[in-house]
Amino acid sequence: MAGAGYKPRRVAIVHYWLVGMRGGERVLERLLRLYPGADIFTHVYVPDRVSGFIRSHTVKTSFIQKLPGAARLYQRYLPLMPLALEELDLSGYDLVISSESGPAKGVIADPDALHVCYCHSPMRYLWDNYHEYRASSGRLARLAMPLLMHRLRRWDVSSAQHIDLIAANSGFIRQRVHRAWNREAEVIFPPVAVDEFAPTRERGGYYLWLSQMTPYKRADLAVEAFNRLKLPLLVVGDGEMARAVEKMAGPTITFRKRLDFAGLKKAYAECRALVFTAREDFGMVPVEANASGRPVIAFGAGGALDTVVPGESGMLFAEQTVDSLVDAVERFERTEADFSPDRCIANARRFAPERFDAAFTALVDRGFASR
Repeated sequence: MAGAGYKPRRVAIVHYWLVGMRGGERVLERLLRLYPGADIFTHVYVPDRVSGFIRSHTVKTSFIQKLPGAARLYQRYLPLMPLALEELDLSGYDLVISSESGPAKGVIADPDALHVCYCHSPMRYLWDNYHEYRASSGRLARLAMPLLMHRLRRWDVSSAQHIDLIAANSGFIRQRVHRAWNREAEVIFPPVAVDEFAPTRERGGYYLWLSQMTPYKRADLAVEAFNRLKLPLLVVGDGEMARAVEKMAGPTITFRKRLDFAGLKKAYAECRALVFTAREDFGMVPVEANASGRPVIAFGAGGALDTVVPGESGMLFAEQTVDSLVDAVERFERTEADFSPDRCIANARRFAPERFDAAFTALVDRGFASR
């Protein structure tokens, strides 16, 4: 029996794949700081696409790594990933942490081990966004997906029942965990490096939109709204929608495909407000804007319901439409002076890394204490 105050001897962190550095990988880095001796297990590992800190740890891969083109085509091997997870040998690890967005939680842990899942999201292509993914797939994939995804959903629900504790990265994801897996989850916000951002007295006179140019991010919504408003908008991002969105833009819209970190901090700190049009699972961008002392105008759904405090750190618009966004910006124009940089920064502090550390370690401690 572990009991209260138990310190795990060996820790395994199972992360879906390591092919880039995004929000999930930043959470992984923080987990590695909490458990510096942990070993990482993943399906696919491309060392030069992740941080040196991750590379400094032991990384073990599933058999997916050895399949043709895995570094680029790993998502095509999704139907094999449940088997691949079950083949990973976690013998001797007394704490298993699965970092779930793609398949990670389906490992077989020792009977006495504590298994904690940090859920960024139940797999979108199985649940909420299944029909969108199927519609955008090729003909053969569309034919195969109904049977394959049906089987994967059954596995996804079944494997979720073998987890001891689940943490969700937002209230939105907690609801999705309950709907998809019929499990309860504790909300633990992901760590955001808020101390790396700072306010400035300089103002650039522009609004800021910042993200990947993928359809669900809704850059088109921001561009159409600011065309109508005839107000300056700086759009930072690149991706599949970039050319189409640029063609829509009027003379008040400026585009930058990317910014270095110094340029990013400057854009945050000097904008009048960040415009956030996506429904995200959590969304670190609004928190980074607040940490820079700037308010956020966000679509009132998903993670924004946790990160934006209306009237304090920004405002929400109710519908993902041009009219609703235009109305929100016009309201902001009338009340801009009411938003204090200090209150924005105070809101961002709720998501500081040390808050994540304290909440996650408390969850693990409770898990061991109950055994």
